Amino acid sequence: MTANDPMALMAGLVLEDARGWGKAAAPFQREDAAAVLQGIAPGDRRMHWLGRPRGGSKTTDAGGMALVVLLTQAPPRSTSHAFARDREQAGLLLDALRGLAERSGLAPLLDFGAWSVTVKATGARLLIESADAASALGARPYLVIVDELAAWPSTHEARSLWQSIVSGLPKRRDSRLIVITTAGSPGSMAAGILAGAHASPRWRVSDYVGELPWADQEDLAEQRRLLPESVYLRLHENRWTSAEDRLVSAADLAACVTLDGPLDPVAGRRYVIGLDAGLKNDRTVLSVCRSERSSDGGAARVVLDRMEVLQGTRDRPVQLGDVEALAFEASRQFGHARIVADPWQTIGMLQRLRGRGIDVTEWSFTSQSVGRLGATLHTLLRDHRLALPPDQELLDELATVRLRESAPGVLRLDHDAGKHDDRAVSLGLAALTLAEHPDTQSGGFSNPRTLLAARKMTTGAPGAGGVPPSGFMNPAYQARAVRGTLADVYAAQRAQTPAQRRAGIGLAVPGSANGH
Repeated sequence: MTANDPMALMAGLVLEDARGWGKAAAPFQREDAAAVLQGIAPGDRRMHWLGRPRGGSKTTDAGGMALVVLLTQAPPRSTSHAFARDREQAGLLLDALRGLAERSGLAPLLDFGAWSVTVKATGARLLIESADAASALGARPYLVIVDELAAWPSTHEARSLWQSIVSGLPKRRDSRLIVITTAGSPGSMAAGILAGAHASPRWRVSDYVGELPWADQEDLAEQRRLLPESVYLRLHENRWTSAEDRLVSAADLAACVTLDGPLDPVAGRRYVIGLDAGLKNDRTVLSVCRSERSSDGGAARVVLDRMEVLQGTRDRPVQLGDVEALAFEASRQFGHARIVADPWQTIGMLQRLRGRGIDVTEWSFTSQSVGRLGATLHTLLRDHRLALPPDQELLDELATVRLRESAPGVLRLDHDAGKHDDRAVSLGLAALTLAEHPDTQSGGFSNPRTLLAARKMTTGAPGAGGVPPSGFMNPAYQARAVRGTLADVYAAQRAQTPAQRRAGIGLAVPGSANGH
């Protein structure tokens, strides 16, 4: 073993059970270490994704690689960084590094601080950082280690930290990035980063999927009994799975993406617009949907033809005038479509839309109505009866929306911290309306004379209380005496002359609204 042979040094590191790392490591571990520790040349893949199940020696291996890099490769006075969801989590990496150094006789070469380790001879150091974007700004990192990225929340702060980390890598042509993580939710920030890594030639992705070769089968059987299936698959098989309370699975959501993009209005179709108004923190989302029968004669599906989003801030909220203009124009373009909206914050706007001839239905959020909305969306997505465009922001949101049981038998929509459900609610308003009032896409005409004859209406002598007998009126009501204004109406009807009836002259009933 020489100082110029990083893999030889890595293989000689002593583990807690006194074995050398090289003898204990599985083939995938050795391949990962060799890829990270190879020399950096132009065109080399400098970003590494190491995905493994829990117990896959992620922290130990990353600590060993960091130790080897510091001792054999890091330039004098260079700085490397380790980030995690919080500083304490990242500190586990420093603990692993220190343990390897002490057991391997390398500790005298290093100075350990509370949150750092420095090579005495060169001044190259590794800093354990706090989980905020400011700690990554201005850095010129030689090596960056990101621990358990799938456990990071999908918040603005976490995204800002990730952006600060990766934006600092180009400052050094020899910089490297290592992401070590176990799988998480398909809708998480980490899942999106992994998808981009698969498509990039600058990344090396090593995702070990399945049970670890050294896992104890009895322990795994007990874990299966104790954990929900989705949690077990994530932690012990490194599979990206949706939780049982997710609105939709990743596979079902992907199957619903059948459109190329926004669609133009089609004459003769019935459209419904779902409007969820958020003026400051939330978004205002307008979804234009229609129902269409499947080609095989099965159940109808809901098609999302158009989705418009307005984003406001606390300082510059969305203006209701802009929302009204957007809703009016969308309704006009799509065949005077009905608008379904929550009246909270928008009652005046909805009244003005009605005054402009728009069909508006007010939809109030209650525990029962939100449950119907969520259950309808879940069923449509699960059965692939919702046709969606490849709108990534919409798909990301649907992937993170949860369907929780807030009380026995009562469902409600929810979302992860830092996420939103405005698009899902807007889509759900339109989809629920179409599902509960499906469009038959067919019609017919009837002859009023035939319809009336079929009902066998009678115009015989008045019955009790002056009520004309009727073939379709409940007999209990026919026998009931009529008094007051209704009796006056019947009397006025009897007093009409044939000429008045032919001319369509209205009745003037004393004391009623038309008596003036």
